[in-house]
Amino acid sequence: MTQAFGLAAEPDAEAVEAGRRLFAGECSFLKGVVAMDGLPPADRLEVCFAGRSNVGKSSLINALTGRKALARASNTPGRTQEINFFTLGPERYLVDLPGYGFAEAPRAIVERWQALMRAYLAGRATLRRVFLLVDARHGLKAVDGEIMGLLDRSAVTFQVVLTKADKPGAADLARTVEQVRTGLGAHPAAFPEILLTSAQTGRGLETLRAIIAGMA
Repeated sequence: MTQAFGLAAEPDAEAVEAGRRLFAGECSFLKGVVAMDGLPPADRLEVCFAGRSNVGKSSLINALTGRKALARASNTPGRTQEINFFTLGPERYLVDLPGYGFAEAPRAIVERWQALMRAYLAGRATLRRVFLLVDARHGLKAVDGEIMGLLDRSAVTFQVVLTKADKPGAADLARTVEQVRTGLGAHPAAFPEILLTSAQTGRGLETLRAIIAGMA
């Protein structure tokens, strides 16, 4: 059955406050991982952020946590080559995956870190949800479909987060949302709510914090 993919509802005041408290607390870089045997112990809930290179992952993570340099943003697409783990309070990891799709790095290096990313997505038992970041100006691309297919096969729930939602006009944004809705219909692991965000204006950040805080 095809799910109806709507925009994420605004959280109530209690959920907003829970999200605010979580992200106002301890949040720090733990380690960068370059091989599966370097992963930290699977002893807490994890959420991770994935997306094409230059989709704005680092900017969104920094805005979400209120820490300007927690995640290292780069103007060079594909520069991040590690799975970066951050502690979020005592019970959660926030995970920043390498960007996929293209990269200014030697092919062998690209293939190695893309293989690491896929192994992590397919085999991490404590991974509760993948937030799949998609540029609101461009919508879903074929390479996003490859990742969504992997998550379907691994039975890992993923939720599309449209980044840079302040950039397109209202009509263009609506077209992107509709394109994403259509694309998600074929993916059983897709969470049935799409979230609009902007690291620049703060749109959607309270909602995303509340979603993460509400995961038990």
